[in-house]
Amino acid sequence: MTETRNLSTFEKYLTLWVGLCIIGGIALGRLAPGVAITLDSFSVYQISIPIAIALFFMMYPIMVKIDFGEVMKAAKTPKPVALTLFVNWAIKPFTMFAIATFFLGYLFVDFLPGTEILLDGSEVYLYQSYIAGCILLGIAPCTAMVLMWGYLAKGNQGLTLVMVAINSLLMLFLYAPLGGFLLGVAAMPIPWETILLSVAVYVALPLAAGYLTRRWILQVKGKTWFETKFLHYLTPISIIALLGTLVLLFSFKGDLIVENPLTILWIAIPLMIQTILIFVITYFFLARSLKLPYEDAAPAGLIGASNHFEVAIATAVILFGLSSGAALATVVGVLIEVPLMLMLVKICVRTQGLFRSDAQ
Repeated sequence: MTETRNLSTFEKYLTLWVGLCIIGGIALGRLAPGVAITLDSFSVYQISIPIAIALFFMMYPIMVKIDFGEVMKAAKTPKPVALTLFVNWAIKPFTMFAIATFFLGYLFVDFLPGTEILLDGSEVYLYQSYIAGCILLGIAPCTAMVLMWGYLAKGNQGLTLVMVAINSLLMLFLYAPLGGFLLGVAAMPIPWETILLSVAVYVALPLAAGYLTRRWILQVKGKTWFETKFLHYLTPISIIALLGTLVLLFSFKGDLIVENPLTILWIAIPLMIQTILIFVITYFFLARSLKLPYEDAAPAGLIGASNHFEVAIATAVILFGLSSGAALATVVGVLIEVPLMLMLVKICVRTQGLFRSDAQ
């Protein structure tokens, strides 16, 4: 039954949970500031062990859901796959850089005063750190939740799965060099060893673990048990791990938010503009120019619009620290992602008539 594909309580109210994490994190930072600092002090090569564990369990359930056998079928639908790859890797990172730099580096720069010390000891302006966080979001294409957005939009789920899988694989090779290039342009320090390590730990490791787990369970328990039992209990783990990380993050940023609550708004504006712009370019212009059917155009647009915020948060924390402005910017991405994506899903459903349908 399709009812089992509805959003879980965690996913449906993710924005609410993130909001509560902001409040809880601020309260923790004020009432027990030593807790988060003590936890983060357990680290190896600037990698916080508690945060590493939380971020692994954030990524692992997403990777388990990907059937990489479907990647071989991508050759049958080259146009939507090519469109998605072009938007995600040739357009989206650079529009994010431009939009974030314009708004946070020029338009709102007077509202974002101050500096911070990064993990490597360097001092940067806060607005630079916020731009860096936006960049990390812009180069992290789609999350497994896009499978739900595609389902709600009545899109081609097989194609969506293929594109998620391909993007996950490409992140292993493109995320670090592209991130290093754009962060360098933004005048942020580039610890290459750390960014490569973060991609390996937070993409390659859960990717491999997810693949092996999926393969083993399908062989031993079968597909029905995997989908109805294993995934049912595993999915909330990703959200719980994410929320636990956010509580720690906001416990560090509590003073900044209390003193300047509009910071969240200034960061959210360019992120929202970027999301809507990429969706419009992909869905209304490029997909129609390629004469894609609606079932392929909808997931292409939604994948382009969404971000793999788990990877972005993980990379920001590893590169610049749990208390950095870059980490805060990636969390703002989580805050706006769910309501924005639900709005774009509704736009897709209401504009199906602009495209031909393969279902007919």
